[in-house]
Amino acid sequence: MENRTMLTDLYQLTMMQGYLVNGCQNKEAVFDVYFRSLPFKGGYALAAGLEQVVEYIENLTFGEEDLKYLRSLNLFNEEFISELSNFHFTGDVDAIPEGTPVFPYEPLLRVKGRIFETQLLETTILNLVNFETLIATKASRVVTAADGGPVMEFGLRRAQGPDAGVLGARAAFIGGCQSTSNVLAGMRYGIPVAGTQAHSWIQCFPTELEAFRAYAHTFPDLCLLLVDTYNVLKSGVPNAIKVGLELEAEGHHFLGIRLDSGDLTYLSKEARRMLDEAGLKNAIIVASNDLDEETIFAIRAQGAAINSWGVGTNLITSKDNPSLGGVYKLAAEGEPGNFHPRLKVSENITKITNPGIKKVVRFYDRAGKAMADLIALEDEVFEEDKPLIIFDPIQTWKRKTLKNFRTKELLKPVFRDGKRVYALPNLKEIQLYARKELDSFWDEVKRLTNPHRYIVDLSTNLFELKQQLLLTIHNDIKETNKEWSKNVDR
Repeated sequence: MENRTMLTDLYQLTMMQGYLVNGCQNKEAVFDVYFRSLPFKGGYALAAGLEQVVEYIENLTFGEEDLKYLRSLNLFNEEFISELSNFHFTGDVDAIPEGTPVFPYEPLLRVKGRIFETQLLETTILNLVNFETLIATKASRVVTAADGGPVMEFGLRRAQGPDAGVLGARAAFIGGCQSTSNVLAGMRYGIPVAGTQAHSWIQCFPTELEAFRAYAHTFPDLCLLLVDTYNVLKSGVPNAIKVGLELEAEGHHFLGIRLDSGDLTYLSKEARRMLDEAGLKNAIIVASNDLDEETIFAIRAQGAAINSWGVGTNLITSKDNPSLGGVYKLAAEGEPGNFHPRLKVSENITKITNPGIKKVVRFYDRAGKAMADLIALEDEVFEEDKPLIIFDPIQTWKRKTLKNFRTKELLKPVFRDGKRVYALPNLKEIQLYARKELDSFWDEVKRLTNPHRYIVDLSTNLFELKQQLLLTIHNDIKETNKEWSKNVDR
């Protein structure tokens, strides 16, 4: 696996040297990874990227070439370079498992350890988690729109680079896609691969019929024919029917056709009628052509006769929402067993952080449906046999009483003292887990347009801690400003 140690922003390294020079490199720090708003104006996101984070941390080491390059920058002293030569992660990581539906401000990962180590992890963790979570969420929306019709991911040629193509295919599978055209992703992650032919195949033969027959001869039991090279209904479908009947007469199963342009609703209906009338009722119709969840939903609403969907560019690039704004923020610092909560203040209320060492608790009703999430302090306990009043941390008059609930803590131990304690599931297990977790949410939350807002509140203790720190910071600023004013007056 590729070593990503040097995949970082320069300021991580300059801060690390600053910690060392100022003698605070061994100070303990806790960082939270979270995002502030849901992508696609949707109702949920789907956590992804943890496996790559684990691989990154386990391979985190500076080699001789890395150190040579850093020396060449003339920024770093030899004491710092020496520290890097022996660098490895010795802290703790807790994370929400991949495939879990997640929401704004919930810590997807919590990193605890020496500030010298935890500072370095920021850039690469965000790079991995932001991208894969975004693509897994987009794929989940596409699969929801397809409503059971299999979705194939085939965006590699339009992805923003090889890594995005491979990791995007992985994330799309977590989101529910059943296969990928990406052979490397299939080999690396065990994703089923799928694909047929391009228009160039059809054009390389004297006639469309000869091209279809040649492909059927090569793959008689996997024959899915692309029918829009010349004319879908007057040429493509009639020729595909001829070849399909020939295959069936020879004892093979004709798989079907693919539409890649035109009015997919109208063409699929007409093609379905023609196939059925010819006796090829089991032949499937696959559609592609710059599809996304909105297009698929609209086509299905018009009664299209499409069995399966191929989705490329709009999925792998997340075209309508090209980034997830995940951040890595300090929540506490101090010494083991004596951490001090820390808070970042901003005039933009969405950028004010939640202080302290936190956990995420999901509350379910007795039927197993998710009711609400609570971001709480690590040591808080919620008794399932007692009613619990929760409230919106901004509009505090909005309150709800939870009764007869059961709880689940979402953050799971991944590293302890630098050693992995978490067994990574395989990708199929993650996909099945994601499907099961999504089933625990009401359809209104998963709705593609104007979804119901799922409740995510702060616990009373966390809310009060945050208000207390805000007041303390306000008073400190007030005193600082008063002192500054006095000096100016002099």
